[in-house]
Amino acid sequence: MRSFNVLSVCGSGTVTSSMIAEKLKDAMEERGIKITATEAKPTEAMNLAQGGRFDFITHTSPLPDGDYGIPTISAFGFLTGFGEDEFLEEVMSVIEGLEAKK
Repeated sequence: MRSFNVLSVCGSGTVTSSMIAEKLKDAMEERGIKITATEAKPTEAMNLAQGGRFDFITHTSPLPDGDYGIPTISAFGFLTGFGEDEFLEEVMSVIEGLEAKK
């Protein structure tokens, strides 16, 4: 099973990011992909992302401007249910891009 580390970001770094992480884990497991997620606040995202441990970021709150060094994907549509398919397509596109680099 393919495996990816995701940084899940929301305003408080707890509730919404945990919901997105669990929902993403379930959706990706159906596709044969294992997701390991860590939740964080936007103010923590830059340092965590630049640490080299994560493959991409999903976020429901705006991220501070800067170079995260990894892809960032807005998960707002995944949270609301309006835009779930587009979010999952973007996640798959990022995963395919990451695999092409390996």
